[in-house]
Amino acid sequence: MTERMIKFDNVEIATQAFGNPAHEPMLLIMGAMASMLWWPDDFCQKLADHGFYVIRYDNRDTGRSTIYPPGEPPYAMDDMAEDAIRVLDGYGIEGTNLIGMSLGGTIAQIVALSNPKRVKTLTLISTTPVGVDTSALPHTTDAYMEHASTGENVDWTENAQVIEFLVKDTQMIAGSAHPYDEGRARAFVERDVKRAKNFVSATNHFMLKGGQTLRGKLGELTAPLLVIHGTADPIYPVEHGELLARTSKGAKLVRLEGGGHEIHPEDWQEIISAIDAHCGP
Repeated sequence: MTERMIKFDNVEIATQAFGNPAHEPMLLIMGAMASMLWWPDDFCQKLADHGFYVIRYDNRDTGRSTIYPPGEPPYAMDDMAEDAIRVLDGYGIEGTNLIGMSLGGTIAQIVALSNPKRVKTLTLISTTPVGVDTSALPHTTDAYMEHASTGENVDWTENAQVIEFLVKDTQMIAGSAHPYDEGRARAFVERDVKRAKNFVSATNHFMLKGGQTLRGKLGELTAPLLVIHGTADPIYPVEHGELLARTSKGAKLVRLEGGGHEIHPEDWQEIISAIDAHCGP
């Protein structure tokens, strides 16, 4: 694993790469408030072992990338899509296999539609279609929304409170297929919070807008699409993944039975096998 800062226009994006630079490139974009660590080290290494040059990075306001005052994000999701292109430029990569999860999936759709020549294949995990009416689909579960509302009582400048909230969050987004491991979750959250420049800045992600110009454009996607979605996802119920797959001609859908809004180690083999088949030669 190698680490590199990509710098442009007063922005710094922290990146890490796994594998051989001569191999097929793969860029990973993570979701809201989540640094690149939410793409687990071993998961990235396993993708690299399948013959990919895997790059992950901290979105703005997460990890070691540029952060902004809480409540004042001077950027939109379209800027975050441009960040992905700048990361590719920084690594000298013209076209990539692009993978996005949750908000990262939204950003990945914007990238693929706005810069079609830069995206060889697109894989979207636990996300919802951009520019499509989803009002008739099931919404985030009441149980998760009740948990999320408790975030208003968290002092986001106090790491101890943040850690407790995030550990509970990992439990709330977990699926039903595998036992929840609080010890593993806590160790990871503590590492993520400790690594961040200022974790409270990550709350800026909930204020972002973008992709408005892409309404009705998803059917024009040119990159081959793979959709991976847990059937027990409480954030974006699986119907969002199903609609996403139906909207893009020729898309493939992999349902993770009992899977939540997460990349659970017990699902890695199924996820990586699907990605390998989709992106491989």
